[in-house]
Amino acid sequence: MHDLPSGAQPLPPTWAERDATLVAPDLLNKLLVVGGTFARVTEVEAYTADDPASHSFRGRTGRNASMFGPPGRWYVYLIYGMHHCLNLVTGSEGDGQAVLVRSVAVDGIPKRATTGPGRLSKVLGVDRRLDGQLADLFDDGTPPPSQPLVTPRVGISKAVTWPRRWLIG
Repeated sequence: MHDLPSGAQPLPPTWAERDATLVAPDLLNKLLVVGGTFARVTEVEAYTADDPASHSFRGRTGRNASMFGPPGRWYVYLIYGMHHCLNLVTGSEGDGQAVLVRSVAVDGIPKRATTGPGRLSKVLGVDRRLDGQLADLFDDGTPPPSQPLVTPRVGISKAVTWPRRWLIG
């Protein structure tokens, strides 16, 4: 269990009620709390319903239903049958948007252990039980970087050139 920095203020679910491409860069340097551990967000990717790489592209299914839910909740899915991926649902209810959290920083844990969605989920104890749950997000006053590194997303086979990945350089 790690303590939140003093002065950290909770972000209301409505903070995420914007397009994923706007929420994603703003999520950098925000704090999330999962399983009693707080982590600083250092890398994200945006996915929207018009994006062929998005789980919501073909509409709502049992697997992606929470991605269409109210903003400010978690969308958690399993890839390769072994890695959970943590996403923040964005936009309005029914939009089918989310921001994938690709990397976080946790005090006392080597950066390599929390770089990559599967690794960070393992360290934080993320699993499908979080799917649809309200996200615990905080702002401690550390602003997002003024010029984050923006690149195409990684590990996808569609819309591979879209610049929808933001990270702290």
